[in-house]
Amino acid sequence: MPIPEDVTGDEIDKDVRQELQSLPKTLAEDVAKNLVMVARLIDEEPERAYGYSRVALRLASRVAAVREAAGFAAYANQKYSEALAEFRAARRMTGTVDLWPMMADCERGLGRPEKALDMAGAPEVQKLDKAGQVEMRLVAAGARRDMDQLDAAIVTLQSPELASNSVQPWTARLRYAYADALLAVGRESEAREWFAKAVEADRDGSTDASDRLAELDGVEFVDALHEDEDEDEAEAPAETAAEPAKADADTSESASANDGDAESTAPAEDDGDKD
Repeated sequence: MPIPEDVTGDEIDKDVRQELQSLPKTLAEDVAKNLVMVARLIDEEPERAYGYSRVALRLASRVAAVREAAGFAAYANQKYSEALAEFRAARRMTGTVDLWPMMADCERGLGRPEKALDMAGAPEVQKLDKAGQVEMRLVAAGARRDMDQLDAAIVTLQSPELASNSVQPWTARLRYAYADALLAVGRESEAREWFAKAVEADRDGSTDASDRLAELDGVEFVDALHEDEDEDEAEAPAETAAEPAKADADTSESASANDGDAESTAPAEDDGDKD
């Protein structure tokens, strides 16, 4: 896949660059460039990011950072079985538990919320840093909702991190999840309060909390462009308005992501085994 000229490979993290030192110099540079493209595209163009991750995986499947990137790219495309295999491979290589919440969320994606809850109660969770533990709590609450245990989802999210006034990178998402869970059981006034708190913490727009809050407040957004068009039509001369209207219809196709049956290019553990 083509690599833009402005991508040098030096953009990757120092730790990843160090991992790639085990490869021949030219190969390491090629892998690094593909990893940069994965990171650059994964949010806005996940399908293209996935393509670059497969190239990197083909070039250096024995590098943990490559397996991890492949896992995130597969996850972004809802290829949960493949993502789980890659995350497991990366974990075997590094021996760390950092990917535990992502692995649990893949179990959710595969329709196994009970397995995600089992992982939420595993000893590995205690080895996670604070951000990882919050992420695991979010996954567990999602699993409860998958199982229609809505009240249990609310209780799962209630924590010191939720009550804290300190704003951390995960604060907005935690408050948003709590607000959404409250709304799901009809506690609208409380939900509004927590959506508002999520807005306060959402400094980079990682959630649509402001839209949800406006919706609860009954605020309707008007498309300014269409409003102007309507005004122009109202002001048009009668003979013009009587002419047949002509409209061009544009059609677009939306690609649906594979739900997770794709196989990884490298050997994967049995999905039934617990890490």
